Amino acid sequence: MMLKVAGGRKFDEEFIVDADKSISHRCAIFSLLSNGENKIKNYLRAEDTLNSLEIAKKLGAKITDNGDEITIIPPEKINEADDVLYCGNSGTTIRIYMGLLAGSDGFYVLTGDKYLRRRPMARVASPLRSIGAKIDGRENGNLAPLAIRGGKLKSFNYKSPIASAQVKSAMILAALSADDKSYYEEPFLSRDHTERMLRGMGAEIASEIKEGRCKIEITPLKEKLSPLVFEVPNDPSSGFFFAVAAAITSSRAVIKNVTLNPTRVEAYKILEKMGAKVDFVEKENKYEPVGDIIIKGNVLNGVEVSQNIPWLIDEIPALAMAMAVAKGKSVVKNAKELRVKESDRIKAVVENLKKCGIEAKEFEDGFEILGGEPKYARVDSFGDHRIAMSFAVLGLINGIEIDDIECINTSFPNFFKLFEKIAKFEVENAD
Repeated sequence: MMLKVAGGRKFDEEFIVDADKSISHRCAIFSLLSNGENKIKNYLRAEDTLNSLEIAKKLGAKITDNGDEITIIPPEKINEADDVLYCGNSGTTIRIYMGLLAGSDGFYVLTGDKYLRRRPMARVASPLRSIGAKIDGRENGNLAPLAIRGGKLKSFNYKSPIASAQVKSAMILAALSADDKSYYEEPFLSRDHTERMLRGMGAEIASEIKEGRCKIEITPLKEKLSPLVFEVPNDPSSGFFFAVAAAITSSRAVIKNVTLNPTRVEAYKILEKMGAKVDFVEKENKYEPVGDIIIKGNVLNGVEVSQNIPWLIDEIPALAMAMAVAKGKSVVKNAKELRVKESDRIKAVVENLKKCGIEAKEFEDGFEILGGEPKYARVDSFGDHRIAMSFAVLGLINGIEIDDIECINTSFPNFFKLFEKIAKFEVENAD
């Protein structure tokens, strides 16, 4: 399928984006550790998160969905599934389930779509193996499909070379079934939904930031956790596409009821640094701080982005669209992680911007963009939902054509309905 954007308009709109994907995944997975009925409102019903829910069902959970609330009753013991566990396009699903299943007695096979099967899994498989996990797959366990023989795990003191919420989450879940207290350290605090949610369910997880590094102590579970009773906040990462849209068209956007977790709103702060006017309005704070973000467009200037990268790694493609129209040069550094997302996002951003007539240069760990006026062009999504939606936003200036847009439904099924508020576009079968 191809998306043809004919341009956009100046707007003043509220956006109720889809529920947070990261938190929805975790609701499905963490419910398996609970001792009763989990009640989840506003669960994201997208392909990736529904796959996480379907896997929980295959592992023995009883799931009902009345359209307003999803109820998950976990099994007494995680079951051996009688089929392959399909993770779709989601690295979060496969990597977090690796940590859970590594410590669960039984045999499990995890796989995904053609894009997920190309993504590196050794970053999770290797530390799990070091504590006794039995994991195999293509390239010695680096590529899915992955076979896991779950069993007893050893406690650990692991220093991760990267700040990754997925690696951290997998190791925390493994630690909950280990034989003693475990310690995990990362060079910088990555997104911390796992720690917040598991602590809220009763897990003993202590965190501290010392000399910039994040250190976590995890106590094994003595008994099952309390069930989740939770309304998932909306996704600031999804909202960021419309924040960028407002910033580049001198418009105003209100992104409603999103998590304001500091590890999730860094990209908005970069947009503010570039010149946009951004306000955060907190309304509540239970599992997560929740509120509205108000963005008013203004003249944008180039910026260097090299700090707090784990907090904005998913938003960098959309942020690059703001850089493409900003005055002067923008640089992204220390973001090599972009190369192992749903696509090589460094390559995808640079190649597509060049097609749009924007000067861009690729580095091993980032890119450089000289702002200008993007021209109408035909670009490729590379099968990556964030690349597809980011360039759709850039199309608000002078239009764009984007190939292979089916991937948008994996994370943001409501995108086109909201995009209709600000853009002229059509979806059609590609040549």
